[in-house]
Amino acid sequence: MSAMHPLAIYVPLAPLAGAVVAGLFGGSIGRAGAHWITSLGVAASLILSCLIFQDVDAGQTYNAAVYIWATSGGISFDVGFLIDKLTVTMMLVVTFVSLMVHIYTIGYMAHDEDNWPAGSLAGRNSYQRFFAYISLFTFSMLMLVMSNNFLQLFFGWEAVGLVSYLLIGFWSVRPTAVYANLKAFLVNRVGDFGFLLGIGLIAAYCGSLNYGDVFAQAQQLANTSIELVPGTAWALVSVVCICLFIGAMGKSAQFPLHVWLPDSMEGPTPISALIHAATMVTAGIFMVSRMSPLFELSDAALSFVIVIGAITAFFMALIAIVQTDIKRVVAYSTLSQLGYMTTALGASAYSAAMFHLATHAFFKAVLFLGAGSVIIAMHHEQDMRRMGGLRKYMPITYLTVLIGALANAGFPPFAGFFSKDSIIEAVHLSTTTGAGFAYALILAGVFVGGFYSFRLVFFAFHGKERFRDAPAHDAHEAHGHDEHGLDAHGHDDHGHHGPVEPKESPWVVTVPLILLAIPSVIAGWTMIGPALFGNYFGGAIFIAPEHPAIASMKAGFHGAFGMVIHGLMTPPFWLALGGAATAWYLYIARPDLPAVIKAKSGALARILEDKYGFDRFNDWFFAGGARLLGRGLWKGGDQTVIDGLAVNGSARVVGWIASIVRLFQSGYIYQYAFSMIIGVFVLLTLWMNRA
Repeated sequence: MSAMHPLAIYVPLAPLAGAVVAGLFGGSIGRAGAHWITSLGVAASLILSCLIFQDVDAGQTYNAAVYIWATSGGISFDVGFLIDKLTVTMMLVVTFVSLMVHIYTIGYMAHDEDNWPAGSLAGRNSYQRFFAYISLFTFSMLMLVMSNNFLQLFFGWEAVGLVSYLLIGFWSVRPTAVYANLKAFLVNRVGDFGFLLGIGLIAAYCGSLNYGDVFAQAQQLANTSIELVPGTAWALVSVVCICLFIGAMGKSAQFPLHVWLPDSMEGPTPISALIHAATMVTAGIFMVSRMSPLFELSDAALSFVIVIGAITAFFMALIAIVQTDIKRVVAYSTLSQLGYMTTALGASAYSAAMFHLATHAFFKAVLFLGAGSVIIAMHHEQDMRRMGGLRKYMPITYLTVLIGALANAGFPPFAGFFSKDSIIEAVHLSTTTGAGFAYALILAGVFVGGFYSFRLVFFAFHGKERFRDAPAHDAHEAHGHDEHGLDAHGHDDHGHHGPVEPKESPWVVTVPLILLAIPSVIAGWTMIGPALFGNYFGGAIFIAPEHPAIASMKAGFHGAFGMVIHGLMTPPFWLALGGAATAWYLYIARPDLPAVIKAKSGALARILEDKYGFDRFNDWFFAGGARLLGRGLWKGGDQTVIDGLAVNGSARVVGWIASIVRLFQSGYIYQYAFSMIIGVFVLLTLWMNRA
């Protein structure tokens, strides 16, 4: 271990500088200046990360405080960086995907002024403001993954939540966007409350917030018991890990704190890709991997993690099969894939979870940006029922989305196959309580994943060109658009004329798609050996001897090519193939059947379309309960007790006393004399009785 790497501080500062310049001086530097300064900042961060990777790959680990913010009660609150294989992997993934999103945004947001009312102050310099936000988002995520202490981790954790709030609700003139960003913010606060409790327990019992100091006392935490309920003792390490994981459930959108992520589609597509592929939602996966020295000492926490992950992986995938919004299909796919990563964490397969995090970042970014390319071509139409036959109009987008779908479904030899199959095998070999239940769910989820991935491909890119005779769109009608998405002047949202005529997106959109599609194909081949079986992460990840899943897999690994050949004979491949074949039959061979199946499914289809009722329950119980409580405090507390009794009541008492006293203040001497005689008589009576 050595002191801080001389280039490390510049990795987060480069995108921060771009964000500050674009945000504060956007009107002066213009649109081109904003996208150049922020893109160059992220590009510099990527280059610096590559240089740091070379040193870390050579065996160096860097851990040092950069700045001591405060010291209180013997605890030092530092800004510091820990750079090892786990950190540098996240740095590379975050900066690469972020750079692709920055380039893509130049094309996607080129006509953003059309999304704002004429003369809107919020629409002024919105292009520059968006680039400032996504660059600030990158800075926040880098501060999170590079931290060497819980204080800085929490700073990055909250910063990505704050910037996601700004980005999801970026189009603030849309009520749905405002609702979505508020929902994301509040749901994450629920998870963050547990996260903060975990950090507080660590500070209280370890006397430090530095990772190294806390991990050194991990066994002491395991040997310490606390009583959450009198008479019931819990291992302190289990309580800490579960609290920390509740934070991960919010950030990484795990059941039941998953409800914010599909609604985050209300933000522009570039931020959907950045949030879902490489930044915010992966923060929880990274955090649990970083905390492996603690989680490995708590079987209860690992069981909790593996069950939550499996439930999320399977049941969120089911919702994807009934979605018609192209972005929401990919959003529920993200929920399912995050569930796979979480399941791997519960199986102590942290390296498999991080491996899937990296491959997923590439192919999920392809799917989101590909969906955005389609949305551009369809003049901001997102309903797949109004698409079809797009492959001949958009060959580059089609090919990249097809690669993303193949990787997402886990087909060999694409990147998703290597990482997803590794997770399934690790869970199968896991000794964690609940692993059998988790294995059944994630195996079933493979079929569903194959189905929804290729449902998107066949529905949007194959079959009849439904956009030529599409009915009026409700959203367009709400904004005064006709059946082709045109306003009264014959313009759509981006100033085009006439009916939808899709065409391939410009190079600033297609080049990032191609560059992301390449690792979606080859990343598995290059990473599977070192990441899982080559001790790539070294001491950054700790696995207890009693959790042998990865070690057992290593014995049967015979190279990437051998894994591909073996994968062709395993249940996951045939389940994925079955799912894809079912999608082909329903949306190509017999496109009339989905409507029939939906009609006959009855309650099941309604449950999936209702997303298991979570949104309605939350609106009724939490939002409705909060409104009911607020109304009760207002009516009963404020109006009745405070205004009625305390304020108005005291005034009435004073008025009543004054009205009585006023009777004796008449101005007549005989009345005063009479009052004095009565008073003397009362006093003498009292004195005589006491005597």
